[in-house]
Amino acid sequence: MKNITLLGATGSIGKSTLSVVDQHRDKFNIFALSANTSWEKMAQLCHRYQPKFAVMMDENAASQLQSALDNDTIVLSGEQALCDIAAHEQTDYVMAAIVGAVGMSSALAAAKAGKRIMLANKESLVLAGDIFMDTVKNSGAELIPVDSEHSAIFQCLQSGRSGLSKIQLTASGGPFLHTPLSELQSITPDEACAHPNWSMGRKISVDSATMMNKGLEVIEAYYLFNLKPEQIDVVMHPQSIVHSSVYYKDGSTLSQLGNPDMRSVISYAMAYPRRISAGVAPLDLASNPPLEFYSPDLDKFACLKLAFDALKQGGNAMGTINAANEVAVDAFLKQTINFLDIALVIEQTLEQTKHAVLNSLDAIIANDQTARELATQIVAKYA
Repeated sequence: MKNITLLGATGSIGKSTLSVVDQHRDKFNIFALSANTSWEKMAQLCHRYQPKFAVMMDENAASQLQSALDNDTIVLSGEQALCDIAAHEQTDYVMAAIVGAVGMSSALAAAKAGKRIMLANKESLVLAGDIFMDTVKNSGAELIPVDSEHSAIFQCLQSGRSGLSKIQLTASGGPFLHTPLSELQSITPDEACAHPNWSMGRKISVDSATMMNKGLEVIEAYYLFNLKPEQIDVVMHPQSIVHSSVYYKDGSTLSQLGNPDMRSVISYAMAYPRRISAGVAPLDLASNPPLEFYSPDLDKFACLKLAFDALKQGGNAMGTINAANEVAVDAFLKQTINFLDIALVIEQTLEQTKHAVLNSLDAIIANDQTARELATQIVAKYA
């Protein structure tokens, strides 16, 4: 029986993780759960799974949750509590599924404690890739990506890295793959969040629509698989059946395919190196429409180009674009700026931020804050 600490229990990854746990209650136990402010949903989960700990980021939400519970679950609040449950001696596996920079510290705490980290928080690597990977190596932690594309690469590389030429991440293109650039200025938040293949939160749905999500995945892959920037490629694949591919010098290409359902990836991370049932229907290629692939339009999806630019710059550039993106997407969702302004805010924030090498978590956090403040000022110009 493995004890799982699930960080981000009420999000889409959290829900899929609990779905897999439900199918294997003899193998996995929910030891701790966390959420931001959704205490009503957390109350339901606590009644169902009886975790030892429940952590709310918001103190008021924690008080509400405590009042709603009549079991022995210990309710805590704040970032330090997240780190504590991630590193707890009784925690075996940590599902790091908190979206955004706020999820970085708890994922790093799990790494320091030598846990199996099922990483769905891109920002841990985008902001602190060198520190995070060094911590994993030094502590003996296991790092297994929980992202359809990175899991696909991870699975394909089980055959070895000898002769590896490049990896290729697939991108669905989101809802605007075939939408002309000229029509994107008037896009509404609801339209940007209407992903054709995946059900996700609003922030990550907008990231998929701008392809910044893919850009962050490029940076994540750089660290996860110890690659050079030029060894990472992106191809548009609207069916989301081929999740990613690896290319070898002998001309071979290995790809991982499956129906677009995150439970496949999650179950793989939970049971690795074994495979268990995930409740996902098997792929039937004969009944699927033809699989399509396109080169990405970097004029339309400028955020993807900005991510490659930041990766090549190195240093604080990657953290800067992540911070600027979070500010810009929030402004777009509040209808303060237009859809195409997101990339402009990120680009200008990157241009106006002094390049620096960040060697500590404090420096990374400081750069993140500085970039957010600058991006907020730039957003005000477009409002």
